[in-house]
Amino acid sequence: MARRKKTILKGFQRSTGVGAVPGTISAPAQDAAFQIIRLQYTKEEVIEEQLPDFLAIRAPQTDKWTTWLQIHGQPSPAVLERLASEFGIHPLALEDVINTHQRCKAEDYGNHLFVVARVPVYREDTHLNTEQVSLFIGRGFVISISENNNPFGPVRDRILRHGGRMRELPADYLGYALLDLVTDNYFPVIEEIGNRLNAVDESLELQGTDGQRHEIRSLRSDLLLLRKTIWPQRDALASMMRDDCELISDSTRTYLRDCYDHTVQIIDVIETYRELCADLRDFHLAEISYRSNEVMKTLTIIATLFMPLSFIAGFYGMNFHYMPELQWVFGYPTVIFVMATVAASLVTWFWRKGWLKL
Repeated sequence: MARRKKTILKGFQRSTGVGAVPGTISAPAQDAAFQIIRLQYTKEEVIEEQLPDFLAIRAPQTDKWTTWLQIHGQPSPAVLERLASEFGIHPLALEDVINTHQRCKAEDYGNHLFVVARVPVYREDTHLNTEQVSLFIGRGFVISISENNNPFGPVRDRILRHGGRMRELPADYLGYALLDLVTDNYFPVIEEIGNRLNAVDESLELQGTDGQRHEIRSLRSDLLLLRKTIWPQRDALASMMRDDCELISDSTRTYLRDCYDHTVQIIDVIETYRELCADLRDFHLAEISYRSNEVMKTLTIIATLFMPLSFIAGFYGMNFHYMPELQWVFGYPTVIFVMATVAASLVTWFWRKGWLKL
């Protein structure tokens, strides 16, 4: 379980040192592979191309096209500096892109809106983690930077298909579509956790083991991670709907309300599952305590039965020469009968008290 905690907290490591100047963009610990894809579209036309290097990054020169610049992987400082020079991205926002431990938020820098979201992913070791997604929404452009994988395939497919609302509305609607897709990624994870909770519940009804206890703890850790991620995302969406940001149109705010509703629904399910985890844990502990009490009751009944029998056997086991019963012909069967009668009487008394189920 210590390994699991280390996996959860792995993303919370700053790249910049203590006392660094705000806006400092430090290089990653190791060179990471990244890919830059530019997708430009209008209602009638779509152009998608993979850029050969960061020098090919250009800000849109005309309002005719909506430009979506996708960066998959951890970009180098040179790429971020290129984005700053071409699109006017604020250095503080670029610093948050490098430090991928950011909580979900939305910040308005005037010429662009910076949004941080987190996508839940299962690692190869089946541990749940989250990856940072950074979005820059400006006039006629959207820049998306995903930490490792590419979670925006469905939105790309919708743009490549001819027609539809996606290619008719401005760039802020594209930003909403990306945030909505990030939110939708939580639902399969929540469903998987619900299935695991049902499996634990059914197995506890049969027989609780240490495996269920570890599974409950694993589920609680996953739900805590999701809760820590989704609550700030709800606040970020609320600020995008509430704040007077000129980059978000009124029509897009209507769609953002739907995304906000999905976030609230996810939070409700997470809170319900957390309570269910607590109930399952209490039930498991109660079952362990009940089984322990049953074992102790059985041992206590056995010990109580043998206490008077041990007394009788010990009494007649004394090595005194002048004991009246020693020379009696019926002494042995009489003692055996008395011991059996005492044992039967105790069993009957325990049964009438409800302490013994026959």
